[in-house]
Amino acid sequence: MKSALYVFLFALVFSQPAAAQDQYKVTLLRANPGDLLELIDLVKEDISNHQQFNIHKPYLLRHSQGDHWDLMLIYSIDGISDHFEPENINLRASSNTLDQPYGDDFHDLVSFQEEAIVEGPDRDQFTEWFEEYGYFHIEIFTALAGKQQELLKQRQDENVFYSGINHKGNLIFTRVWGPSWDIFTIGAYYNLKDFADDGGVTFEQEDAAAKEAGFEGVNYIGSYLRSLLLHHHDTLANKVN
Repeated sequence: MKSALYVFLFALVFSQPAAAQDQYKVTLLRANPGDLLELIDLVKEDISNHQQFNIHKPYLLRHSQGDHWDLMLIYSIDGISDHFEPENINLRASSNTLDQPYGDDFHDLVSFQEEAIVEGPDRDQFTEWFEEYGYFHIEIFTALAGKQQELLKQRQDENVFYSGINHKGNLIFTRVWGPSWDIFTIGAYYNLKDFADDGGVTFEQEDAAAKEAGFEGVNYIGSYLRSLLLHHHDTLANKVN
């Protein structure tokens, strides 16, 4: 059975085009009621021992309001082929929470789990943001049929808009393998106050920046985004240290 899994995974790997961006592993978890703190402790132990499992340092985000999951674990990988090397699969399976086999005790603590391989920003930028900031705005998008590329461009154009009002914008991640959704973005902040701060930008400045980025105006950014979407999930989360 295991050999058949490896054949499937390697067929998947070599059917993928060469990645233009760095790649990441993302796991969303919802704890069994009453078991969240125990689950967090196990994940934190794996993070502290990440070199033992031959992975880059993961970061753990704890949902504070919004979506239905409790935890997001995200870390950079050296490509999908390396991630699915049998030796690396076995190393991760020796952890508390990474790639645990079906029926393992880990699953007694988890009522929902979703995994993804995604392409995203430069690893150095990712690490810099996740080391510096502690509060994150996460949006997960599923595009309407045929709208994936338009949705990606909308997210990129919105970052252009943010740069025009001296806002740092969002990290953009696109699906390679796994989930039903297409794109998610992460905005990084120091705290809730930082997230809510508008920087004193006037409506006229926002509207001019939106038009410069290719939108009809600032009041049209949200409605245009919604016209591309089948589903949208919106979450605020704190980094678990």
